[in-house]
Amino acid sequence: MEENTIINTNVSKWRKLLFILSPVLFLWIVLFVQLDVNNPAVSYTLAVAIWMAGWWVSEVVPLAITSLLPVVLFPLLGVMNGKEVSSTYFNHVIFLFIGGFLMALAIQKWGLHRRIALTILKIVGLSPAKILFGFMFASAFLSMWISNTATTMMMVPILLSVVSKFEEINGREQNLKFAVGLLLATAYSASIGGLATLIGTPPNLSFSRIYNIYFPSAPEVSFVDWFMFALPVTVIMFLVLFLYLRFIYIGKNKLNNKIKGDELKNDFNKLGLISFEEKIIGVLFILMALLWFFRSNIDLGFIQIKGWASFFSHPAYINDGTVAVFIAVLLFVLPSSKKNEKIMTWKDAEDIPWEIILLFGGGFALASGFKESGLSAWFGEQLVGLKGVHPFVLIVSISLIVTFLTELTSNTATVETFLPILAGLSVSLDTSPLLFMLPATLAGSMAFMLPVATPPNAIVFGTKKIRISEMVKTGLFLNIAGTLVISLIVYYWGTIVFHIDIP
Repeated sequence: MEENTIINTNVSKWRKLLFILSPVLFLWIVLFVQLDVNNPAVSYTLAVAIWMAGWWVSEVVPLAITSLLPVVLFPLLGVMNGKEVSSTYFNHVIFLFIGGFLMALAIQKWGLHRRIALTILKIVGLSPAKILFGFMFASAFLSMWISNTATTMMMVPILLSVVSKFEEINGREQNLKFAVGLLLATAYSASIGGLATLIGTPPNLSFSRIYNIYFPSAPEVSFVDWFMFALPVTVIMFLVLFLYLRFIYIGKNKLNNKIKGDELKNDFNKLGLISFEEKIIGVLFILMALLWFFRSNIDLGFIQIKGWASFFSHPAYINDGTVAVFIAVLLFVLPSSKKNEKIMTWKDAEDIPWEIILLFGGGFALASGFKESGLSAWFGEQLVGLKGVHPFVLIVSISLIVTFLTELTSNTATVETFLPILAGLSVSLDTSPLLFMLPATLAGSMAFMLPVATPPNAIVFGTKKIRISEMVKTGLFLNIAGTLVISLIVYYWGTIVFHIDIP
């Protein structure tokens, strides 16, 4: 407790300093710095970016409010007009997020998440290693489709009930290490699972939109394209995580397993028969996934599967956000078994995380400002000396920087700050922007060392069963492993999936 108090006091002082320093740096750059004498907007955009990054890191001001700074500052400084800036805050990626989150809220409202999680545990078994695997698999799978924050919130109560049963049998002290392992496994698996899909974690959606802003004529990175690319990262990191946590937290510690499935059966029986609403949501959930997968043409080399969007007169008009909103609308139209009530009501939808939506918008506005002002191109010109550096070295460096920076900052804010710079770098080096933007995006979800790194980390730390020192020791290895896995997958597999020519 004393260790945590000292750390919290130091962090608080550091955040207050950053809160004050950020607008001071903004004013200094605006008044005294000229990055491009012919284009003052370059310096002004950098000043806004530094102010936003500082406040995002400090989180003294809510993230959503910091995200609104471009609406005020870009027009005042002549970087972009107010109409253009405002329009960046709502787009198809935002609707993809809204539709996906409405599905997540429906799953939570009717308890389908508990049935999925408990079913997985019933299948895998109840030895300590099997329980570890079961919680990891359930967390990773659910996080592919719903918020990793929501997934962790769902899983922790189920996890704590299993832990309490082990404590009854083995005693609290003997079970403490296993409990820590389970909690960390759940948080880390939620982050890893979210990598696999575009809607799994906010940085993925940020990448999708920022890539489109900078390279509108480039081929779209569709839901299925991303899944084919990112799933190997999820699978490999899942296996690394399981083997590592099993060795560290179970090892030769033979816990007396007398649960015999009774506890699990009781929890499962409490759910009762699968409800009408669960069936409807399950069908819509599967339908949404299928519509995402088969919207665009899938080229397997020896055969091409025609996407369903091609049967419409303007297939390019249809995107993944269209699918998400279509399914979301059905949730509000289809009736539930309760009289005069639909599957979802607007009262249920009030839990949509508008703060994250505005955070997305702020990142998109900043990315647009980088492009319109010429700051992205300016950064690229300064980094042109990296042209002789091997691309793999650059990929590893980008992954390491973003991974460890994300330990102290919002992963979405970090990714949204870095992606425009990397877009400019790729133009200067005359290489595919995906080669640098993909590792930065994935690395944003690979921070495992501190509670503030990701919401899942913070949630399990909030159970007060984990010390920061335990999380740091466990997470350091995983941070490094994640960097290597991302770098190798991007360099060898990503270049194939996205047809990237390495210079």
